[in-house]
Amino acid sequence: MAANTPSATIEEKLTRLLDFSVSEFDVPLLDSVVASAYDTTSPERAAANSALMRLQECPDLWTRADAILERSTRPDARFFGLQILDDAIRSRWKILPAEQRTGIRNYVVGKVIAMSSDENTAGREKFFVSKLNLTLVQILKQEWPHNWPTFVSDLVGSSKTSELLCENNVEILRLLSEEVFDFSRDQMTTEKVRKMKESLNGEFASIYHLCEFILERSQRPTLLTATLKTLQRFLTWIPLGFIFQTQLISVLLERFFPQPAFRSHALECLTEIGSLADLEPQYDPLFRQLFTGFMTRLGDIFPPETDLRPAFENGSEDDCLFVQRLALFFCGFFRAHIMVLEDKEHQPHLMKGLFYLVKISEVPDNEIFKICLEYWNILAQDLYRNAAESKFPGQHRPGVLSLDGPPGTRPGSAPGPGSPAARKYMYGPVLTGVRRVMIERMAKPEEVLIVEDENGDIVRETTKDTDVIAQYKTMRETLVFLTHLNCDDTENIMLAKLTLQVDGTQFSWNNLNTLCWAIGSISGSMSEEEEKRFLVTVIKDLLGLCEMKRGKDNKAVIASNIMYVVGQYPRFLRAHWKFLKTVVNKLFEFMHESHPGVQDMACDTFLKISQKCKRKFVTMQNEETQPFIYELVEQLPSIISDLEPHQVQAFYESVGCMLSDKGQMVTVDRSAMLGQLMEMPNRSWRAIMDQANSNVESLMVPGTIKEIIKILKSNNRVCNMVGSLFANQLQTFFLDMLNVYKVYSERISRAVAEQGEIATKMSLIRSMRSAKKEVLRLLATFIEKSGPPEADPAAVAQGFIPPVLDPILGDYQRNIAGARDPEVLALFATVVQKLKSHVVGEVPRIMEAIFECTLQMITTNFEDFPEHRIKFFVFLRAVNSQCFPALFNIPAAHQKLVVDSVVWAFKHTERNIAETGLEILHELLTNVGRTPNVAQGFYQQFLLTLIQDVFAVMTDRLHKSGFKLHATLLRHMFHLVQMNQVTVPLFDPASAPPGQSNPVFLREHLSNMLITSFPNLTRSQVSLFVDGMFDLKMELPAFKMHLRDFLVQLKEFSVEDNSGLFQEEADEVTKRRDADIRAQRSAVPGILKPSEIDEDL
Repeated sequence: MAANTPSATIEEKLTRLLDFSVSEFDVPLLDSVVASAYDTTSPERAAANSALMRLQECPDLWTRADAILERSTRPDARFFGLQILDDAIRSRWKILPAEQRTGIRNYVVGKVIAMSSDENTAGREKFFVSKLNLTLVQILKQEWPHNWPTFVSDLVGSSKTSELLCENNVEILRLLSEEVFDFSRDQMTTEKVRKMKESLNGEFASIYHLCEFILERSQRPTLLTATLKTLQRFLTWIPLGFIFQTQLISVLLERFFPQPAFRSHALECLTEIGSLADLEPQYDPLFRQLFTGFMTRLGDIFPPETDLRPAFENGSEDDCLFVQRLALFFCGFFRAHIMVLEDKEHQPHLMKGLFYLVKISEVPDNEIFKICLEYWNILAQDLYRNAAESKFPGQHRPGVLSLDGPPGTRPGSAPGPGSPAARKYMYGPVLTGVRRVMIERMAKPEEVLIVEDENGDIVRETTKDTDVIAQYKTMRETLVFLTHLNCDDTENIMLAKLTLQVDGTQFSWNNLNTLCWAIGSISGSMSEEEEKRFLVTVIKDLLGLCEMKRGKDNKAVIASNIMYVVGQYPRFLRAHWKFLKTVVNKLFEFMHESHPGVQDMACDTFLKISQKCKRKFVTMQNEETQPFIYELVEQLPSIISDLEPHQVQAFYESVGCMLSDKGQMVTVDRSAMLGQLMEMPNRSWRAIMDQANSNVESLMVPGTIKEIIKILKSNNRVCNMVGSLFANQLQTFFLDMLNVYKVYSERISRAVAEQGEIATKMSLIRSMRSAKKEVLRLLATFIEKSGPPEADPAAVAQGFIPPVLDPILGDYQRNIAGARDPEVLALFATVVQKLKSHVVGEVPRIMEAIFECTLQMITTNFEDFPEHRIKFFVFLRAVNSQCFPALFNIPAAHQKLVVDSVVWAFKHTERNIAETGLEILHELLTNVGRTPNVAQGFYQQFLLTLIQDVFAVMTDRLHKSGFKLHATLLRHMFHLVQMNQVTVPLFDPASAPPGQSNPVFLREHLSNMLITSFPNLTRSQVSLFVDGMFDLKMELPAFKMHLRDFLVQLKEFSVEDNSGLFQEEADEVTKRRDADIRAQRSAVPGILKPSEIDEDL
């Protein structure tokens, strides 16, 4: 009966397919399995898919690949056969006998020639031929040039026999170029890549002559297109003589660029040539000639004044692609050679090209705009730095640059040719066009919460668009540089557009938004006097527009723009108290506005202003009788009366920010003012506690729980801002808060005991857990922010920690897994990290309560309890780094659990957990090495297994991002042994030969482990690798390279991305680049957003 079930049928087929005693492979049987796997209605589908996976794992199935490819009637089965062959070439090629390798090579070559020589077959089997080409390239990566030196000459020779075959051969050359020059780094050793590049360079003459032969003589459109595509790939690396000492550029410009069918592909080739940078000056005339010829040909297609917007919207897909590639050409050429075109003879062509690019920037396609934007950013930045360095050699201009000449130049006179001022003067008309485009297309800043949806309605934004935020950042920088280059021009364009909004001529939500976003983006790029004049006009016009326009949507859009603009100009607000007070009162008005998003944005803007202008609110201002914070706190109930709870909490955070100012000018009694600020939540808290004293059941009312959560959240936000000052406020309700925690813990435990784990899903229980979590978060925030004078660490450890331990730890330990809050782990990680040695005596008690029960939760699998998982290891790391002695004051079984948990962490597939585990292990080994009384026992018990476990994760292909720490740890552990710092035996002395030492034992142990795990490695390879592991002279960078080469040998030419092995170098380059960029940006007024500037207020 079992044989008739679907899975048994597939199982039988699989058994027959894996029977290699049969001389002829049963291809129809494989076809039937593949048919079941790809049939979505087949009941056998899952079993068939499983069978195919097991077939793929069979190491000898590649010997059946030719039968599958020749006799299968199903395309998907033939693809499966080709995949089997591909896998064998990638992973088993080096261990195959020479005659088998030659057989595979000849078979694949013959198959490629046969299928690509027949027009009907090539057309019908297009995708299969493409896959076959990739298989041939995989063989080339193994065999060429050392075992197949005639490949290129054979390919070129056969290409001249048939245009059809030639077309496929050109495609193979393109794939080979991509593999060697684009995709080689992670899949081949550096020596192999070097040899292949040398061979390709050495034989390029014959390849070039083939391309030249095709372009001159062929009339076959598909062959010409394929050749142009291949040529484009070659142009990034071929010797320059093939570009500039041949007719290539002329052929591209004269023959192919004018023809619509080839225009885009020819343009791609010209873009590669035009983007070649850092060449000798002797090539400059050739680039001028190329650009001049290109502009002539482009002018025949359309003139520079053409409005491309309607043509782009109504054009074909090829037309749109052409415009995009035109943008790439201009941007690439200008980036590399704009200075070459600035001489008097070629200036007209340069200006014409830049005006083309301005027109291209206007087309309604964001991808094309981003290409143009990147170049406009480079040009504006270059002109700014050029002008700044000429006016102030050796330092950056701390103010605004104008278009006037250098000091001593008569205003209005033409600057000298070639000078920085002359460059700006020359580019002036183009930059005016760029400013208009930037202002009209300004991206939405992150701070703006009110957007127009697809239905044309004004709504609150629900998700952040990271692409738009990144684009805004680039546009903002570009506009700041453009403003420095000509402040008056920027101001005139903006004010002219604002006038058209106010008089209604061009009023629209989009026009007003982009204009205001642009106005906000140039904050800091004008002098204070210019900024004052400009901003007063802008704000007055916007306030007037707000009063004049009717309709809630109109008012919401205008209000959001007012709030965004004022939030970007803290310098102006700090310098003009009356204006600041007016703006803040306007924000308080907006807090009563019911339109979605307006209240949120008002609260966000108020917080931003509080952060940047906090001293203005807590010090005496002109014509005021007291600091504004007194008035604010007094009016607080009415100000927040219409706000939602999360908005109220943001408001409290803003006022807390004001109270965080400890400057000498602050005369406000901060502690008393904090008490007044918290009067409303404190009054609510006292009322709840009074009611609970009479009847504890009142704490179970859902409304009461909500109110408690709101109060705790408001306290948390204020605590986060005022820091240690919060100690006084916390003392007023600290014990009550712990009692509330205890009551909720008992109720939750009782509900779980009575109803099981389902109780944790009930609404009331979830609310109580939320309240408990807020208690934990508030305590964690307070401890994190604690410090002298109000909350000294010793005082906090003595006064606040002991009362916390019993209710929180006991509850965590007793509860079922689903009712344990990860915030408990976060709290005690903060306690250990912040209070350090002051709590070392409490650590064993803390670990006893949370360690074992949490491990049981998180080690069952890699998915459950993700928050507990990461917070547990953060806690363990804190104990290891701040209270290390406590780890050896716990029972021995728990010590082993600590090490096991660290190993489990770095084996985790979640990157942040794995890296935390590796960092903990590194710190643990370092601390153990500094503690002689525990070191030898630790090494004897754990060192050997730790070496094996680190090797396991390093070679399992899932943890490449941890390579830096893998290398660091292995080097540390091997050097410990080699330097004889491990004095206890790592082996069993009873079974070891006489005179056995730890270094000798570890060498043999590692060699055997590697040979057993990786049978494709030879003993000489392993011996060479192991010798390097024990080389004490090898510094960490050399050690990492030694490991990398070994890992690449293990899976050389695998399809996997091995870039993780180079992650550290990539991160270091990124870090240095970011630091350089930050330094450069900081030197330009206005480039850093106000929120990015750390100001002492």
